[in-house]
Amino acid sequence: MRIYFLGIGGTLMGSLAQLARDMGHRVSGSDQALYPPMSDQLAAADIRVYEGFEPAQLAPRPDLVVIGNARLPRGTESVEYILDSGLPYTSGAEWLGTSVLPGRWTLAVAGTHGKTTTASMLAWILECAGLEPGYLIGGVPQNFERSARLGGGRFFVVEADEYDTSYFDRRSKFVHYRPRTLAINNLEFDHADIFPDLGAIQTQFHHLLRSIPGNGLIVAPSGDAAVDEVLQMGCWTPVTRFGNQPPAEPVGCDTGELWSAPNSARDGSAFDVAVDGEIKGRVAWTLLGEHNKANALSSLAAARHAGVAAPEAILALHRFAGVKRRLEVVAEVADVTVYDDFAHHPTAIRTTLEGLRARVGGEEILAIVEPRTHTMSLGTLRGDLADCCAAADAVFWFKGENMRWDLGEVVAACTVPARLFEDLDTVMAAVAQLPRNRRHVVILSNGGFQGIHRKLPALLRAR
Repeated sequence: MRIYFLGIGGTLMGSLAQLARDMGHRVSGSDQALYPPMSDQLAAADIRVYEGFEPAQLAPRPDLVVIGNARLPRGTESVEYILDSGLPYTSGAEWLGTSVLPGRWTLAVAGTHGKTTTASMLAWILECAGLEPGYLIGGVPQNFERSARLGGGRFFVVEADEYDTSYFDRRSKFVHYRPRTLAINNLEFDHADIFPDLGAIQTQFHHLLRSIPGNGLIVAPSGDAAVDEVLQMGCWTPVTRFGNQPPAEPVGCDTGELWSAPNSARDGSAFDVAVDGEIKGRVAWTLLGEHNKANALSSLAAARHAGVAAPEAILALHRFAGVKRRLEVVAEVADVTVYDDFAHHPTAIRTTLEGLRARVGGEEILAIVEPRTHTMSLGTLRGDLADCCAAADAVFWFKGENMRWDLGEVVAACTVPARLFEDLDTVMAAVAQLPRNRRHVVILSNGGFQGIHRKLPALLRAR
């Protein structure tokens, strides 16, 4: 079959294109612009890609067009051509659900935070157990060469995103996946561009719950009120919990089992894993922070449902190398360490900086934050931004072109010394002019940030 992926440069669409290529389909596609690492992965897979959305790029006529949900509304020239020509089309999430996942044991990881990391952990645990899982992850796991593969076993791990599917299907992507094992890490308000409030997101999560079979498993946090509210809407599947304490008000499907992480190092770099208080082993790894301890417990519980015993899974996490752009060290220049973090939400910024603070103690932390996601750029969570960098010593806020409100409000209310910048060269010069102390510079943005991850280390070396 000849399949054309419209919007192929995105993480989901580019990964799907590689899966289609592995299945033997003839694959091509286009996007407005293509950047590494996805452009490199597509080139390595020998997939022909075009820049722009010209209808002529759809020749020869494909048997199916898979349409992404980013920058492809009605009115896009290629979308109108597809409709006028009667070309068969579908969404990326629906194609995955109908062409790849049937017959597989799907393990889905959902939630506001930690999906990419937890899905990467879960796939790695299954890999170490010799189960040859397929996977599709919305990032670049350091333990694998690609962000997606078909795998040779019955298991398939998928990062289950609540963002809408496409311009013609406003349901969340994850309703197409119909997993047997579902891990819900947490739930907060996000994606303010498509959801009016948290309740609308909870409705989508309950649609997902309705698709889990009775012999499946839901892995859920023990102290997340928003997740509990979703479970209380109706649950037909056993629920295993992770956290420090059992839920205050268990739902009818709770198994009573609790995965916890006692005896933890202060920075989260080592901790015991217990199931109902019984120690199963100890994780010692390079990751840090309370959020990654929770991610680990979630992945361990999900892996056990697939048949991997806790001690074996714990050993696999010792060799888990993390995910690119999750507090990734991108440079060490003399006394300065530069990190890249995806930072899609104030809570993610807070937990990342708190984890780093626990590791470095009193050493200086400078946060450089570009509030670029729809939720932050629209100002929906501006109240949470003022104190999300409290673990840093100072914060440089960067106002990008998509900012629709006065970021100066946050700078004025910030709980640590803060400055506002609107020019990349200026913010980098300000970093380079700081006293030569031991310093950790954390770049927090979900975008390319005009190449700051490459340019700032080069400037520091030049000084």
